[in-house]
Amino acid sequence: MARRTTSSSTGTSPSPRNRTPQPLPRRRRTVGDFVKAFGALLALLVLLVGVPGALAVGVGWPLPHGAPGLDWLQREISVGTFVNVLTVMVWCAWAQFTACVLVEVKAALSGVGMPNRVPGAGPSQLLARQLVASLLLVGAAAASFTPGLSQLGQGPEAGRQAPVAAAAQQTPGLFGGQQEQSASRAAAAVAEQAATAAGAAVRADGSGEDAATKYYRIHPPEGRHHDSLWEVAQRHLGDGRRYKEIYRLNKDRTQPDGSKLSEASLIRPGWILEMPGDAHGGELVEMPGAAPEVPQPLRQQIHDYAETGDQHRGAAAGGQSDRGDRDTAHLSLPRQRPTDEQPAGGEEHGRPAPAEATPDRRAAADRAERATADGDSFGLPEALLGAPLLAAGLLGALGRRRRQALWQSALGAVGGRRSAEPPVPTGSAADAQDALLVGADPEGVRLLDLSLRGLAAALAAESRPLPTVYAAWLGGNGDLHLQLAQPAGKPPTPWQLGQDQTFWMLARADAERCEEADTAAPYPGLVSLGTMDDSRLLLNLEAVPGIVSLSGDAADRAGVFASVAAELATNGWSDRMTITLVGFGEELTPLAPSRLRYLDGVEALLEAMEAETRQRRGALGAAGHDSVLTGRTGPAQHTRWAPHLVLLATEPDADDAVRLAELAADAARLGIGYLVGTEGGELPGAAWEMEITAEGRLLAPLLGLELDAQVLPTRQRQAVVELFVEADPEDDPDGPTTTPPFLVDVSEQGRPAVYARLVGSYEIIGLETPDGERSPLLHEALALLLLHREGVHPRVLSAALWPRGVTDDVRDALVERLHGWLGTDPDGTARLRTDAAGRLTLAPSVVSDLDVLRSLYHEATQGKGADSRVVRGRLLTDALVLVRGPLLADRPQGRYGWLTHEIIDARLPLLVADIGLALSAFHLEKARAEKAIEALDAALGSAPHDERLWNELLRATHATGDTDRLRRLAADLVARGGVRGLPPRTEALLDELLPAWRTGEAAVG
Repeated sequence: MARRTTSSSTGTSPSPRNRTPQPLPRRRRTVGDFVKAFGALLALLVLLVGVPGALAVGVGWPLPHGAPGLDWLQREISVGTFVNVLTVMVWCAWAQFTACVLVEVKAALSGVGMPNRVPGAGPSQLLARQLVASLLLVGAAAASFTPGLSQLGQGPEAGRQAPVAAAAQQTPGLFGGQQEQSASRAAAAVAEQAATAAGAAVRADGSGEDAATKYYRIHPPEGRHHDSLWEVAQRHLGDGRRYKEIYRLNKDRTQPDGSKLSEASLIRPGWILEMPGDAHGGELVEMPGAAPEVPQPLRQQIHDYAETGDQHRGAAAGGQSDRGDRDTAHLSLPRQRPTDEQPAGGEEHGRPAPAEATPDRRAAADRAERATADGDSFGLPEALLGAPLLAAGLLGALGRRRRQALWQSALGAVGGRRSAEPPVPTGSAADAQDALLVGADPEGVRLLDLSLRGLAAALAAESRPLPTVYAAWLGGNGDLHLQLAQPAGKPPTPWQLGQDQTFWMLARADAERCEEADTAAPYPGLVSLGTMDDSRLLLNLEAVPGIVSLSGDAADRAGVFASVAAELATNGWSDRMTITLVGFGEELTPLAPSRLRYLDGVEALLEAMEAETRQRRGALGAAGHDSVLTGRTGPAQHTRWAPHLVLLATEPDADDAVRLAELAADAARLGIGYLVGTEGGELPGAAWEMEITAEGRLLAPLLGLELDAQVLPTRQRQAVVELFVEADPEDDPDGPTTTPPFLVDVSEQGRPAVYARLVGSYEIIGLETPDGERSPLLHEALALLLLHREGVHPRVLSAALWPRGVTDDVRDALVERLHGWLGTDPDGTARLRTDAAGRLTLAPSVVSDLDVLRSLYHEATQGKGADSRVVRGRLLTDALVLVRGPLLADRPQGRYGWLTHEIIDARLPLLVADIGLALSAFHLEKARAEKAIEALDAALGSAPHDERLWNELLRATHATGDTDRLRRLAADLVARGGVRGLPPRTEALLDELLPAWRTGEAAVG
């Protein structure tokens, strides 16, 4: 594929990491453009002059000549009255359209920002924008034929003015869609005339060059591509890396539109920049001494801006020693604030001390740091221990998958009365699960989701639209910073303005007080890319005004793509979403089959996305929304506004790249995002360019980003996928396993040395109660080990007991105390052991009632009870007696948070239901219906939502022959079903046992 390189003014080519995004080839104006311009002029004359003239001549004054009386309202509506009413409506529409034309003309000629919205004038303003843009675009082209003016600015630099893009510099209003591109091009043409005249003035007046100050005016956008400090430095200083000098000269100075340059990556069309003294090129204007050809508005803007320079330099000199090099940082990184303090507007660095930082995220960072030092011996240290949001999403999705598999197994095992046992990971899959447990930050995910939905609900309550968000930063102190595409006013409480008008900030303490909001996820396209300092960047892929390209080695790119795909598929701050994987990731689809889809090639992708783009445009137009953001708030919420994110790992060829760029041009407002891999060259239509290095750094010079990338390499990715594949025992080629992983001797000779009751209240028999405040911690550690007979890694143990982090010495001290508390068996063997993989395990002499419960049920159905009815009945009765309530019923608040990652809360009710069903069948074999009902009632106490128990209770009640009792039970079931009704199997059973239940007293109940 042909490549085009951008040379600096010195003739050298920029290195790949600093390359400039290239725009699509610019189409030369044709005769058709001039025809369109003439048609636009004619249409404007007709609408602005012809319509009012026709109304004045044809209808005249439509309103009453005097104040109407009460009898006027009682008159019959005549044709004349109807015509006058229509005339008034046409006059109002004409006035609105005229206002739209004036607003669009002013914005196009000024070249600063985008036009303001005229209230209620969506279609009218769109028409006015297109007409004005068509007229001004060709008008600007015709100006180039004017004698003399066409020769201005045609110096050596004139050929290098191709507008380029960096996503962080997008102009306000960019997400309005394709209808705004014409106006942008028109404004660019007008501004180009001014810049050309300014260049001639510089060359015409060579005197006083040393004393004059050089200025540059930011280009308005050309299509999707926008000017940036990097490109200005590349063109006029010969080195893009000198953007820092321009940034220092202009930071915090008031621009013509009233805003200030606070981030090197965020500049706007129409801004004035003071340039270093050695700047060169035809676009620069020197003051004083600008030539008369420089337009007076531009001269006045530069003059006003120059007056802010002396004051700015004076303040900079006074504070230079305090700021040091901070002004040179080309970062979008938000300022951090001290813990428990309000954001300080004058403080540049408000970072908390490590001891005061939010423990959750700092603990995750500490674990990742230690894991990196330890290498890969512990599974996924670099991939998941340092990716708390990704790990939390994967862990939550894995838990849901295992619960779903348990229920499916239970419903499919009605006849055999045995549910499948959840599989126990081994090998690399076990290491992956340990890494997920250690690295996950579910509380961080929960707070992020609450914060974003709360913001959407608060804005909807104020009838305000959602602002376009480019990125979210999760600070080391727990604060959430949203980086907006443009200022959006004061945020709703408890959100606050951040370091400038484009940052909204929510303190962690305020996020913890947020209540759940019944609203759609506002920014589901946020995905972690990596960390900078102690802040984590989440990029909003669906807000990118074009394509995000990723270059680098193929294996390194694959790690980034896999991480992005896995987090998008499993994150907790989105609702519905489609992620299309092209050229990679077919093995990732088990992570979220309802979200992930795989396509073989680019051609299939283009066909699918062309159809979806048309569909979404039509849906937005029919709903009257400018973008998907307005469709995600208030009563307009709908699942069709869910994002569609495309991850294309292989570089498309030249033709496909152009087609893809055309699709991406309008993608942002449609909720579609594109991340495309490249081999290192420029990609047409790329708005944001990134590069992944072999050292794991994610570089985006034009965005001011240099991150420690979040990746998911091949080996670790395979281990994670294996966890999800093995989560469904029905997919096992050997069939589902029904044998528990740990069985105890249930005979009288098998009395354990230590017995813990976990089902119901937590009690321990056989051990002294530890003294002091460490007792609850030791009890919790023992409970975790009892629920994981396969073993618990020490880091998993510490992450469970201290979710906010703990040092190794504290963890090791707890393990030592636990070792001493449990003691040894009579043969001197320690009851707390360490296996070959370094995991902590318990001796067989330490058991829980849950172990006994599983063993009794297994022995009754697959052991001695399978051949002896008497033994089976006794074992099942003993097992049901052990059920005293829910698991760890009296656990203290704030502890045992690790249970949220477990599936025991789903497994225990299923096990109790299996026991109840087996005991009921045992009694019904001898026609002891009352005994069967008693066993089922006992099981329902722990598994009240198990459909199998209710159905079996209906059968047992029917077996008593008491129709009234059966009718009352049916009425109770109908009441429990509520508006959702009864499950289909239950309805079919009632139709068989009690045909009149739908129309009788049961239905009324």
